[in-house]
Amino acid sequence: MTFQDTTYNEHPAHKVIIIHPGSLYVQIGRASDVNPHTELHAIARKRLIGGQSHHDLLLPPTVKRSTEVAQEMDEVRLQISHTLQSCLQSDGRRRYATPPQQIAAFNRQAKPAPVTTPCSTSDQFIKPEKNIVVGNEVLYLDPALDFNVHFPIKRGDLNVHNGVGGSLTAVLADLQAIWSFILEYKFGISHKDFKSYRAILIIPDIYNRLYLRELMTLLLNNMGFGACFLIQDHVAATFGAGLGCACVVDVGHQKTSVSCVEDGISHPATRVRLGYGGGDITHAFHWLLQKCAFPYKACDPNQSPRDALLLQQLKHDCCHINLDVCGSSEKSFVVQHPNSTSVQYTIQMADECLIAPLSLFQPELLGVTGPKTLTTQKRSTGDPQDPHDADYLRETSRRGLKEAMEANSEGGLGVDGGAGAVAGEEDIVVDNILEGVQGGGGSAPLDSEFTVNSNQLLGLDQAILQSIDRCVTDDLKRKMYASILVVGGGLKFHGINTWLHNKLSLQVPYMLRSEQMDIVTNAKDMDPQITAWKGASVLCCLESVHELWIKPSEWDKYSVKLLREKACFMW
Repeated sequence: MTFQDTTYNEHPAHKVIIIHPGSLYVQIGRASDVNPHTELHAIARKRLIGGQSHHDLLLPPTVKRSTEVAQEMDEVRLQISHTLQSCLQSDGRRRYATPPQQIAAFNRQAKPAPVTTPCSTSDQFIKPEKNIVVGNEVLYLDPALDFNVHFPIKRGDLNVHNGVGGSLTAVLADLQAIWSFILEYKFGISHKDFKSYRAILIIPDIYNRLYLRELMTLLLNNMGFGACFLIQDHVAATFGAGLGCACVVDVGHQKTSVSCVEDGISHPATRVRLGYGGGDITHAFHWLLQKCAFPYKACDPNQSPRDALLLQQLKHDCCHINLDVCGSSEKSFVVQHPNSTSVQYTIQMADECLIAPLSLFQPELLGVTGPKTLTTQKRSTGDPQDPHDADYLRETSRRGLKEAMEANSEGGLGVDGGAGAVAGEEDIVVDNILEGVQGGGGSAPLDSEFTVNSNQLLGLDQAILQSIDRCVTDDLKRKMYASILVVGGGLKFHGINTWLHNKLSLQVPYMLRSEQMDIVTNAKDMDPQITAWKGASVLCCLESVHELWIKPSEWDKYSVKLLREKACFMW
């Protein structure tokens, strides 16, 4: 038996822990599990006496809107409403809508009715014995207690900020506390046994290299796993869906990301991240409900996590993009507040249930949560721990090109000159990859990991078109248009695939149209929220994966140089 086979057999699937962190939930499980354990990705820490207060919210915070933004939102709402009324049902009849005034009149008369249900733990606040509360229990924490609430992931990246608990060290400590708690209390794995397990961390498609270095140190040195490696979420999603080539659209809670993946590689130039997600849609839905006299006037998702969860549930239960559903419908929901009587409301809703999810295509409607950013991947800006990084390669390639050009101009194109010309061409290719594909802008120095544009507001369809358009060849573009994979928990609306198909079909350039555009929203009939996690569990069972593992001793010796050499993505 070879060394490679021994390594593979000594670490079966039940000894591999897969971690997929998100802004709202974290998914953790053994690679042998059918489904991961999903836990609220939050931690509450006892506030120091006289210390500053900090509360991260369940939903993205709303902002005060200017008159111009409010007017634009109303105009877009009416525009979408008129578009829906001009659509046809599947039987060819024109859609009809119930007048908003009629729905508002009904909702104004809705009165809360007391509900007598058996008392449960969710009806009571908890008073923790320790100074730390982790996961789902954060929702039931008594607000009268002096606890600060932290969500370590925000808008697809580490939630580093200037407030209390916002330093990189503090965020990493929160991640370690949450993940260790879940492994210990949900899986029965004590901290001293972590060394006998290996970990796979699913990272965003657009990543911060400094953060990845710190996360590797967290897993290998602080938590003490026996080995680990990183995989991008879009690449993992293609493994989970069983697709070799796809344009992956990941709509999460606070961000939407798009990239083109081919044979396990996410092309850097195609990566686009939009600063909105399912949580922003929830706020837009609440705004639309308020337009038609939402009877639960005290609903405040910025203050009450219970209200935020209620709106989330209403969105999941009611929102859709089914054009055959016309007119108004009644919906009952229960408002539960700990230590008080639960009440039930019955309201009417109509096209608000379609307009809210369509805000992904008209992001002006998401102005309730403030300006949105567009992010693309930049090339590496250098790392002091990696002397032969992209900067080194770029500078040496330029030097080689310059020397080759000087030699050619002085000595002509003899045998040596010809060889120099070939070398120069290779250097040009390397330089173009680093400058262009990685998202750089010429030879100007870059001062951050990302290109962030807060002025360009893209809808989901426009982001997909822009991502595919950045593919290198027309043949690759056709492949991407033929296979679009939708994952994440923010776009689970009935009928979304048909609407997206129609939007894209009208905009795909004629020369790039394929015979069939396949939009996959439920790959292998699984929840799209766990597609990436399942993909990582599939990947870790491949025999060739032994080349990706990084051990603590190797990390201590070589650090980020190992990621440049062994990571399954372009470092």
